[in-house]
Amino acid sequence: MMHAARFIAPLLALLAAPAAMASDTAPSTHVHSFLATGGKTYLMEWASGAAAGVVTVTYPNPTREGWVLPNGNLLLAVAHCQAFPHGGAAEVTRDLTVVWSYQGTQDEVNSIQKTPEGTYVLTESGPKPRLLELDASGHAVVEFPLACQTGNAHMQTRMTRKLPDGTYLCPHLLDFAVKHYDRTGAVIDQIDTTTPGDPQHKIESWPFTAIRLPNGNTLVGLTHSNRVAEYNPAGKVVWELTNADVGGLIKDACGVQRLPNGNTVVNSYAARPGEVRLFEVTPDKQVVWTYASADGPGIHDMQVIATDGVPLSGAILR
Repeated sequence: MMHAARFIAPLLALLAAPAAMASDTAPSTHVHSFLATGGKTYLMEWASGAAAGVVTVTYPNPTREGWVLPNGNLLLAVAHCQAFPHGGAAEVTRDLTVVWSYQGTQDEVNSIQKTPEGTYVLTESGPKPRLLELDASGHAVVEFPLACQTGNAHMQTRMTRKLPDGTYLCPHLLDFAVKHYDRTGAVIDQIDTTTPGDPQHKIESWPFTAIRLPNGNTLVGLTHSNRVAEYNPAGKVVWELTNADVGGLIKDACGVQRLPNGNTVVNSYAARPGEVRLFEVTPDKQVVWTYASADGPGIHDMQVIATDGVPLSGAILR
């Protein structure tokens, strides 16, 4: 996927970045590289048990989510800021040279994805929420309105993904739904993320991340309900992670990633400085490692690039 030597290097003095602390339930050392997005955006190289990690790249603007692309560039959904007044998206090199960008036209740009064909899929929130798939020149090859509420733009969408079959999977928070769209914008099917036994939606089981797995199931991070659930194609929960399973580590389950080894990484957006912000858990719900940041804002979303010193291979499921 990329040159491992750029990420799996001896830990040096901490660069200008959030300090990191770590704890493990196992005695072995785990070495990780990951991209953190949110109020601060940075690439971190870190080993469990180390007093601090090394930040190798820092992007100056706040972000909603991001990717480390196979060529090493960073692809980021940028939150509204001076450079992107209505949010936007950017692909940048490691020295922050911009190779592609998009300026949002409404309230926010909440997600970004680069397809194998080289197009960019993003969602815009606002009075007319929409999905766009743009070519490298910025021309829309797909555009359709999103079937979600319009009363709260910030809570319309999060991590939308184009699937290998050319359809799109989009989580809609206040609609308590992960909707599956075709290229015309027709809803093919959807998953109801309402917590069982809570028809009045008193539990804020809002879908943030929706990941279509190779077995056809969908893995969803469910924000304020502090749980992660895997749904089968019929919309039934077949695996679930709650705070009862991990001793209260989940604090606003936003970003989620399924690793090639079958484990799941969860990030807790609401974790305060010093609390666990990322952790990896096995299918039988054993915590493998945890990561805590001593300062700075929460991690809104993340991508693990390497685990146990080995760059991840295959499709990135996040």
